[in-house]
Amino acid sequence: MPRVWDVPVHDSTRVRDARVAAEDAATLAGLDEPRTAAAALVATELATNLLKHGGGGRLLIDLVDPPRAAGGRCLVQIAAIDHGPGIIDVPAALRDGYSTARSLGAGLGTCRRTADDFDLHSMPGRGTVALARVGAGPEEAVPVAAVRVGGVNVPFMGAEHSGDAWTWARSGDRLTLMMADGLGHGPEAARASTAAAQALHRWAHLPPSQALVHLDSALRGTRGAAVAVAQVETGAGVLRFAGVGNIGARLWAGGTWRSLVSRPGIVGVHRHATLREDRMPWAADRLLVLHSDGLPSRWTPPSDPRLLAADPAVVAAVTVRDASSAARPVRDDTAVAVLAPTLPEAP
Repeated sequence: MPRVWDVPVHDSTRVRDARVAAEDAATLAGLDEPRTAAAALVATELATNLLKHGGGGRLLIDLVDPPRAAGGRCLVQIAAIDHGPGIIDVPAALRDGYSTARSLGAGLGTCRRTADDFDLHSMPGRGTVALARVGAGPEEAVPVAAVRVGGVNVPFMGAEHSGDAWTWARSGDRLTLMMADGLGHGPEAARASTAAAQALHRWAHLPPSQALVHLDSALRGTRGAAVAVAQVETGAGVLRFAGVGNIGARLWAGGTWRSLVSRPGIVGVHRHATLREDRMPWAADRLLVLHSDGLPSRWTPPSDPRLLAADPAVVAAVTVRDASSAARPVRDDTAVAVLAPTLPEAP
């Protein structure tokens, strides 16, 4: 079942909680002592930054697949989210020695050097998201895929397990992203969404509508889940989408957002003989956001054009941040996953 650590950071005592959570996550990921220490260091630095510069915030710590190779050894993903004043000069903030709080100014630079992946997005007046992933160290080179995937998961009321799950799989030139929201929340909801995530890897070679039929069989015996499946066929430049239940889907295309519609029902409970499947072009300016119903129904998609170049998990974390606040917390387990094209490397 998805184990997620949601650590609120509003005073110095929580910095230790962030470090311990990162160590626990590293143990589950099977990291050795040096990489466990690296994860703990990154969590400590990001939690400290939340207090010094963000006016407090939260750390989301999760285990995720490597962004380029599904099914590899898990990475510890650490996302620091705040609603603070934001960073005016992000490149300067990433340099060692830069500080606005009379400190050594080594926090973000240390995180970027220590982590396997690091990205940061900040907007003055809206807040900052810093994201790092720590794994076992350099792995075998993997061909860069034409599509990137990332996401975050927020358990309801700080529970250990989220009833939501997202995962992705690759089969040939098809990359498939799935979001599942187990009915209700708690361990039984997590069992249903986990069953869907595990089953997807067996059926990722099929179009989404056909994969959902097999997922329905895999979820029999659970309380069922809302499930949406999106698949990019990179060779043909095609995006396919099918869903059952209340998983939200928003596609950025041609400079505007449009909603993709799922069919009513519960996978594992209401069997469908046929399912509608949307098919649309996939291009370098596209961005797809899948989310569970923990987000408000009228949430506003991210509008900053810089997010098209950001790590997809950063886009997901910004979505969670902007759709919630201390006065308007998430109302259920909340997961957001993002599909984005891989940008060409700078010369």
